Amino acid sequence: MVFALSAFTLPGRALYGYLALWPLPHTQVWQPISYAFLHGGLMHLTFNMFGLWMFGRVVERQWGARQYLIYYFVCVIGAALVNLYASYAVGHTQFTVGASGGVLGIVLAFGLMFPDARMVIFPIPYPVKAKWAILGFIVVSVALAITDAAPSIAHFAHLGGMLFGWLLIQHWRRTTPRG
Repeated sequence: MVFALSAFTLPGRALYGYLALWPLPHTQVWQPISYAFLHGGLMHLTFNMFGLWMFGRVVERQWGARQYLIYYFVCVIGAALVNLYASYAVGHTQFTVGASGGVLGIVLAFGLMFPDARMVIFPIPYPVKAKWAILGFIVVSVALAITDAAPSIAHFAHLGGMLFGWLLIQHWRRTTPRG
């Protein structure tokens, strides 16, 4: 609904100015969460929601709704923080929108839970184990972030979502009693 309002109405487009993640020092306190509810177009929204549905439902079933939501929002906020730092370091001035950092955090969790699950990743025409797909996502994101080959994509946000997701999983593994 936020996407439809923001994409198809003139007042809605003003939401980008208010809710998108703007680089430092223009960032507002709510933007490290609100930016994830806006998207750069219908394809951006479609791919993110497909990934969230495809992997999120499995992860939520394993963890339960509360832990899943905590994890997702840690990934979203972590993606925002890494993106803010990277944008500041390289002098980027454009805003960031999308749930990709949170979604890639969920994909990482799926890959850590089911490393040998076979996934078909477009455009690769044969199944790949989840652990190799995750490694591929990381390598491609690092390469694209370093080279700035696709400047309209927030590669550091993708990496930040996966990094914060991995850190939270490691924390939970250390602090959760095993029975």
